[in-house]
Amino acid sequence: MNLSHRRTAAARLRIAALVALPVLALSVGCGGGDDGAGGTKKSDVVADVPDDAKPSASQDDEKGPDKPAAGRSEFYDVQVKYVQCMRAKGGYPDFPDPRLSGYLDWDRINEIGSQPGRNEGIKGGKNGACVAELRATMDAEPKIDQRKAYESMLAHAACMRDHGVSRFANPTMSGGIAQPGGDPNPASPTIDGDSPAYKKAREACRTKLLDGLDGMQ
Repeated sequence: MNLSHRRTAAARLRIAALVALPVLALSVGCGGGDDGAGGTKKSDVVADVPDDAKPSASQDDEKGPDKPAAGRSEFYDVQVKYVQCMRAKGGYPDFPDPRLSGYLDWDRINEIGSQPGRNEGIKGGKNGACVAELRATMDAEPKIDQRKAYESMLAHAACMRDHGVSRFANPTMSGGIAQPGGDPNPASPTIDGDSPAYKKAREACRTKLLDGLDGMQ
């Protein structure tokens, strides 16, 4: 996938890195290059859930990222303030509303950021105008069940391969944190995130990702 369409690491790590650097290049989770031009290739193997993806005693299986959780209302409220800042002070009057879950619509945001001259400041606002509001969203974001996150991204990766993006890699686990899959070599992308075939596969597999994970792979 294009480096300009690569969203990497877990959601909190992604935002934390952006907070540290107010003016950043856009990175989005896209892919689908020359694989998408040919016929559909079915996934041969779907990896098992790693041991460190299994829930620990402290995890609550009743509350995954796809279910309402305590603090979700607060998360939505601070996300609204961030969006308002991005529109009023951040230089993006068309910045989209958050979803009812509180998570942002990354597809729309990345479309805006891909427009000429609109990359700079797409996360955190131009000149870092909304960094404080961005930090607040990071602090209020509900905790994600990493086992469920991994399983969701694994299903999404398999779906992408089944829809023709044969090189789409599985997610991994590192230190108990789900790491996104996608292009197997993001430093030298082999998947074209702008291809019609990739976009079609991504749309078909959209529902495989749990709420809050759509911007991760």
